[in-house]
Amino acid sequence: MFESKKARQGKQAKQGKKADRAKKKATTARRPTFRGWQQPAGGAAGVIAPAPEWRGTTVQVCGMWPFIAGTSTPMVGVPLGHHLMSVATVCSDPISWFARAGLIANPSLMVLGRPGLGKSTLIRRMAIGLAAFGTDPLVFGDLKPDYRALVESLGGAVIQLGRGRGHLNVLDPGAAVKTADRLTGTARAELIAEAHGRRLTMLAALVTLNRGGRVSDHEEAILSAALDVIDEHHRPGEATLHDLIAVLEEGPSRVRQVTLDRGDEDRYRTAVDPLHRSLAALAQGSLGEVFARPTTTRIDLSGPVCIDISGISESDEKLQAAALLACWGEGFASIAALQALTDAGLEPQHNFVVILDELWRVLRSGSGIISRIDALTRLDRNTGVGTVIITHTLKDLLSVSAEDRPKAQGFAERMGYYAFCGLPTAELAGVTQVVSLSRREAEMVTSWSTPEVWDVVTGQRSDPPGLGKVLLKVGGRPGIPVQVRLTEIERDVNNTNLRWVASAPQRTS
Repeated sequence: MFESKKARQGKQAKQGKKADRAKKKATTARRPTFRGWQQPAGGAAGVIAPAPEWRGTTVQVCGMWPFIAGTSTPMVGVPLGHHLMSVATVCSDPISWFARAGLIANPSLMVLGRPGLGKSTLIRRMAIGLAAFGTDPLVFGDLKPDYRALVESLGGAVIQLGRGRGHLNVLDPGAAVKTADRLTGTARAELIAEAHGRRLTMLAALVTLNRGGRVSDHEEAILSAALDVIDEHHRPGEATLHDLIAVLEEGPSRVRQVTLDRGDEDRYRTAVDPLHRSLAALAQGSLGEVFARPTTTRIDLSGPVCIDISGISESDEKLQAAALLACWGEGFASIAALQALTDAGLEPQHNFVVILDELWRVLRSGSGIISRIDALTRLDRNTGVGTVIITHTLKDLLSVSAEDRPKAQGFAERMGYYAFCGLPTAELAGVTQVVSLSRREAEMVTSWSTPEVWDVVTGQRSDPPGLGKVLLKVGGRPGIPVQVRLTEIERDVNNTNLRWVASAPQRTS
């Protein structure tokens, strides 16, 4: 019986496939898969836990190739701590992420979270790192104080402000006049106009805060004309609120022209009396002792700066809000003056990170205040200045009047990125109006707001679960959960309970 060639070839192919399967089976029995041995009693795993990841420099891990891989966590900026999932080091700060990495559209950061979970500690860590990079931290209004010890340890200047501690004359042009003397032409005129505008904005903001209502455009025009008269008859920094009131009382022609009195004394008094009363209340009321006297200490931007207003009582909410506004206005005016010299080639480029803490205290002070904050704190991103704003929740911004709410939301939306500490579930509605959070991210942030528990054995409380945990969020990108880690040398600087340490009972063994 003869076998055809085609049949013989098919038989050989089948035998070859059978041999390949046997060989593969034998090989599989000798080599486990990524889940284990695929054979009876082989113990294959149903779930594989991810291996822990560690980070090192190329010098340290070069000999471990090929068991190394890149990671998605940023390595540009100040080292903050480790990633909560991968344990990789996370670096972040608004200056580095904007100027060096290009991760954000402008160098600004908004920090939100419940008190006591590490908002200020996070910013102090960034400030220390940025100071090492050559970017000086500026704290314009330290209420607790949270940053005084840090600035002192960095060799910076601390300025005292408060009743019996220091004064800030809101009519003082500050560094602008001395800077203008070094400029000529258009640069000089622009700086003088900028200083005039900032003083006007600062004055209007204090009047708004003190009276609890807006300053009209007509009243702003009167204030502007009165400031021009002050500048013509007084040396820079000499005139105070009392001199401004005297100008309104006298009624020079330059001011009368703005009021459209047309030579009628009654029309003039009708136009200026509401503003006159508000200025008198500001100068002679609870705020006058701080803001109606010559400036005690001027801001020097040659190093880190902290304006300490912790001497103002917690119960004096109006003075606290006014002091924060005044410090912000004075601080940003000093920066603008220095940048004018830089643009003229008379000074090298300086970079700063400005820390604006306790924003919520100012927002509660009255209608129209959000516009004043925006005008006082606005700096162009090309000036080399980063901004960090700290508050409890975005509801602080959205709790303003209905008329101011769009401006407040726009103020928050302009931030380069956000850092969320623990937030209650009820606060997430305000957050999601500005930045999107996934369900997992929202659960993570709310879980960090859980309060601490008591240890029944020692009788002491443990740290809250969200202490030092932060979610960094840039737009719609996935958030980066970080556990902030402090070095031993930072712990004393970050101890904000020093008044309790001395009186605490000593434990005995």
